Amino acid sequence: MTTHDIVSREDWIKRRKEILTKEKEITRLKDRLSVERRKLPWVKVDKNYIFDGVNGKVLLSDLFEGRSQLVIYHFMGKAVGDTSPGWSDGCPTCSTVADHINASFTHLKNRDVTLMAASRLPVENIEALKERMGWRFNWVSSLANDFNRDFGVLATKEEVANGAAPYNYGTIKFEEYPAEDKHGLSVFYKNEAGEIYHTYSTYGRGCEEMLGVYFYLDLVPKGRDEESLPFPMAWIRHHDRYEVAAR
Repeated sequence: MTTHDIVSREDWIKRRKEILTKEKEITRLKDRLSVERRKLPWVKVDKNYIFDGVNGKVLLSDLFEGRSQLVIYHFMGKAVGDTSPGWSDGCPTCSTVADHINASFTHLKNRDVTLMAASRLPVENIEALKERMGWRFNWVSSLANDFNRDFGVLATKEEVANGAAPYNYGTIKFEEYPAEDKHGLSVFYKNEAGEIYHTYSTYGRGCEEMLGVYFYLDLVPKGRDEESLPFPMAWIRHHDRYEVAAR
């Protein structure tokens, strides 16, 4: 541990109150931003997306499961930089997100929200990973439709060959994010007439708030401690692949 200032309890409280003022400012700013986000105009979804689920074909409208709000996490099929053919075993970072989804989806069902995942993976691979990891949320295959491309998380082979692809409302170089399949989060609303609207999508670090582990790491003395790693999140593993396993 590096040398750190050591002060009296009274001095510590004074410094803590200074940080608290800033924390409250950020909280209020986030509250205002959330209101602005919800005021974004919507786009009607006219395409009839058909997904593959464990019980057969399902429509986008089916994924709401009787609720009016739907949040879909775009789960990458492979880790960044994995160019091997076929299935690996799912992106470790997306799998960590999935751990958090699994802890939240039941609570959200009781707030008129269905939280789930979609991936360009065969159903049998999805179900195998769900069983292995103990996940219970719904997860469908978008392998046979344009869903990933239409909602900004799939680069074409031509874009990969050219070294850049559209992502996060801009363009990203393939060397910065070496994966055709990328991560993101998309939100939809269905009205009483059954019409579906796309209300929001976020990508990159916009999905970071889904990772509760970073909330804790940002509080502890060493922080995220990722400076010496090949890339941020390089430490993340599937929860059954860590050297120190859960007990």
